[in-house]
Amino acid sequence: MRHKHSDYMHWSKTQSRARFNLATSGVAPFPLRELPVDLEKLEINDDNGYGYAPLQDAIAAHHGVDPECVVESAGTSMANHLAMAATIEPGDEVLVEHPAYGPILDVARYLEAKVNRFPRAEENGWMVDPGEVRRSVTSKTRLIVITNLHNPTSVLTPDSVLREIGDIARSIGALVLVDEVYLDAVYEGTPRTSFHIGPEFVVTSSLTKVYGVSGLRCGWILARPDLARKMRRLNDLYAATAVFPGELLSVVAFKHLDLLRERGRRIVEADRKLLHDFLPHQSPLSAVQAGWGTTSFVCLRSGNADVFLERLRAEFETSVVPGRFFEMPDHFRIGMGVNTEMFVEGLSRVGRALASEPTAKP
Repeated sequence: MRHKHSDYMHWSKTQSRARFNLATSGVAPFPLRELPVDLEKLEINDDNGYGYAPLQDAIAAHHGVDPECVVESAGTSMANHLAMAATIEPGDEVLVEHPAYGPILDVARYLEAKVNRFPRAEENGWMVDPGEVRRSVTSKTRLIVITNLHNPTSVLTPDSVLREIGDIARSIGALVLVDEVYLDAVYEGTPRTSFHIGPEFVVTSSLTKVYGVSGLRCGWILARPDLARKMRRLNDLYAATAVFPGELLSVVAFKHLDLLRERGRRIVEADRKLLHDFLPHQSPLSAVQAGWGTTSFVCLRSGNADVFLERLRAEFETSVVPGRFFEMPDHFRIGMGVNTEMFVEGLSRVGRALASEPTAKP
């Protein structure tokens, strides 16, 4: 039977919120009042059957690609769904990193793919090892899936490694799907999209995580023109057109991306410093600390993480994302970039919860 739901998305919508919410995945919402937009020019309808041309052009210019390679989507999750559905058939092998963002696995299973895995080892800093990919592919592999920055750890995969992955994919006639929704949270020397590496790369992204305009649901796919056309037609099954006012506002957002990104960056970098200072003093915890991204993946060295996180939420009004949603039940994900005052108190409460654990050492 097909896998027809996402446990993580259900948890996120119904159980993630708390007074001190460290379970976020992106930066704080950017207020509409601070976006330089003339609301008198906002319209409800226009010609946007297969995308709104000014938005297609803005996405293309942002990445330095031809607009024919751009497919609009409702956020990155829908982009991943369209990208997979257009490139695989039931029974095809899909090779996915481990640990992985749960909804990516959910989509592959919904599409009735045979899901294989390659490991990203914590002792190796969660890096992608091309040797592991090479050992894990078969002649039947049709798609290799990577998140970059890695969700949940925020580890960056450099172009040199991605090129090796591309070579492996090309040798067996496969494609590489790279979810880059967090990539722009590498604030200095931001890498350009891996789409430029070669025609075997398909890239998904959106404005939802790094820019604070998640409500616009502005997502996209970058694919070679023949695949892009296939994805646009496939999307006819899911939606007639996008919400046009959202497309108009997304065009405005693209004109002011630096403004949006810098607002979130200040909070993310302040929160990251606080987390880097906090973790070395918490002996029950360990983490590979990346220098970028809006999330950190933390290991609880002993004890039952789910029990601890339930107590953290119930007794200390603080939430983080349980690692079971990334197939790592002894870990949890902390989100940065929303509110530093809240983040300080949330970390304090994590520390107090650890100190009051029955197994905690005095």
